Amino acid sequence: MKYTPANPQLYIENRQRFAKKLKPNSLAVFNSNDIMPTSADGTMMFIQNTDIFYLSGIDQEESILVIFPDAKDESNREILFLKETNEHIAVWEGHKYTKQEATATSGIKKIYWMKDFFTVFNALMSQAEYVYLNTNEHTRAFVEVETRDARFVKFCKERYPLHNYQRSAPIMHELRAIKSKYEVETMQQACNITEKGFRRLLGFVKPGVMEYEIEAELIHEFIRNRSRGFAYGPIIASGASACVLHYTENNKECKAGDVILLDVAAEYGNYASDLTRCIPISGKFTQRQKEVYNAVLRVMRAAIKMLVVGNNFANYNRAVGKLMEEELIGLGLLKANEVANQNPEMPLYKKYFMHGTSHFLGLDVHDVGSFQRTFEAGMVFTCEPGIYIPEEGLGIRLEDDILITESGPINLMANIPIEADEIEKLMAR
Repeated sequence: MKYTPANPQLYIENRQRFAKKLKPNSLAVFNSNDIMPTSADGTMMFIQNTDIFYLSGIDQEESILVIFPDAKDESNREILFLKETNEHIAVWEGHKYTKQEATATSGIKKIYWMKDFFTVFNALMSQAEYVYLNTNEHTRAFVEVETRDARFVKFCKERYPLHNYQRSAPIMHELRAIKSKYEVETMQQACNITEKGFRRLLGFVKPGVMEYEIEAELIHEFIRNRSRGFAYGPIIASGASACVLHYTENNKECKAGDVILLDVAAEYGNYASDLTRCIPISGKFTQRQKEVYNAVLRVMRAAIKMLVVGNNFANYNRAVGKLMEEELIGLGLLKANEVANQNPEMPLYKKYFMHGTSHFLGLDVHDVGSFQRTFEAGMVFTCEPGIYIPEEGLGIRLEDDILITESGPINLMANIPIEADEIEKLMAR
């Protein structure tokens, strides 16, 4: 990894919080992600399963974490199983964790090599009554490949059919929604790297530049600051492409007079940031572009003020929708009388603002967490209203990352330029 490892206290505290949620005499197992194949002998870049990372900090393939708070032998209450290295692996793949390094990273003292897993696990299962297994239960996940976790669920139920099986995912969703100070520090670092990338672009974007050249500038800045790269597939959408919400082709020429929508952000230490900015390719917004831009900015700033302890998504989205209706009427895109008589189940603003305003952010860009849960201190959300007008070839979305605290929202991207006038001044340098 390129990043500086976090304080192991983060993972120690995360395991303690998880263990408190288990039934008595329970054992929980977490698997690393697979290295995914492409074709021939190719593989994709390894990205660790965020649950095992959250609980251990171990960022390596072929790893298993076992948590057994009531194990009779206290040394077996937290165990890591790791891929054992050798001279051949060292030459072809590079360095792997030593047992000492794994302990320093995770705070876990009991480390075994993977070859010992089934023997040790069999002995532990004879003591356990409940077994917590992990699955991807993200509401937007559609998983077609069989993961290591899925294979392990099959193995356990075939080998140990009489144990009482439980789901770890609900606990992980509950815990991961609240960020610790260590996590917020890491996410702030991701936001700071994103800021460097965005500022770099303000002196680079001009008519004739290709969208993929902008992507290249960003990845250069991100990696040179110890990021793995983009936290998600970058959206670099000029002109009418900005009205395609998940545009990722990034292959068009930036034309004079158009606005380019940049939904691009860095990760750091496996934690995501998530930024959207819109900038005028020629260096100055037209009057109409600035009107739409400022309308979105007003909605964004009002929405951020509502990201407070005690609010909830239902009330929040309803209020943001009302704000958007007012702005769209002011822009001449909706008529007040039609809005007054609209079907409340199918609000008219959805024609121009069809996505949600916020989502959880953390180890995943669409991080786990319940949208039925009341907002609490420690949650981190995006705030990303937008107005998309295909007939004008214009899409404007603005997005920052917001930490909820007891004393109000904190914008982790407050230093990233967002005012239309400031962006024009920076581009004119």
